[in-house]
Amino acid sequence: MTAVFVHGVPETGRLWDPLRRHLRVDSLALNLPGFSTPRPAGFGATMDDYVRWLRGELRGISGPVDLVGHDWGALLVARVAMLDFLTLRSWAMDVASILHPEYVWHAQAQLWQTSGAGEQWAQTMRGNPTVVAAALTAAGVPAEDASGMGAQFDATMAGCILDLYRSATPNPYAHWGDLTRTAAPGLVIQPLSDPYDDQINSQKVAERLGAHVECLPAQSHWWMLSAPEEGAAALLRFWKTVGADSAVPLGAE
Repeated sequence: MTAVFVHGVPETGRLWDPLRRHLRVDSLALNLPGFSTPRPAGFGATMDDYVRWLRGELRGISGPVDLVGHDWGALLVARVAMLDFLTLRSWAMDVASILHPEYVWHAQAQLWQTSGAGEQWAQTMRGNPTVVAAALTAAGVPAEDASGMGAQFDATMAGCILDLYRSATPNPYAHWGDLTRTAAPGLVIQPLSDPYDDQINSQKVAERLGAHVECLPAQSHWWMLSAPEEGAAALLRFWKTVGADSAVPLGAE
């Protein structure tokens, strides 16, 4: 089995390095197209484009996987888990409330979704790693990690962020529709101090997906950076409940 990690915005696969060091399993962390990787020609960077990309990446991995996502990566993981075309041993996500039909995007996302204002933000941020790092620190990213994330931010990432968020108005549910119970076992991680999540609606989404819930009482949005050992332990506990024979072979598309 292989654990596959998917990051969010404005991050790269390096986000998962601290947590992965506490795991004794084969793992890899993907980089979304345009996030410290080139943006492929013709790639629209919409929510559905990223789902198709993730499906392609998973098809290239031998055997079933334990799929883990954070932020936008979490939404992609949930979407893939609901589609009957792959073999997943399990999946895990945070910010599950973003999939709730009543979800309203946070203020920063609404700025990105606004024509003109989003472009002005991108112009201000790109080429200014110190400014990006300061904004991330203010949002709750540990200072050392914020500095590294700021250095990775560029015009390509900024453009992908704008296109991604603009493809998800008014919210992801409006495009992806009703939530369905997943064939593979799922885990919804709830850092209880996450300003981008709602505990009640996250629980409702977990119930619709048939997922177990694990709370991280003292953690916030970037729990894998602030408490990597605690996050790894939560995943390991979940994976221990997933039997080796529970990977569900799903029909190919």
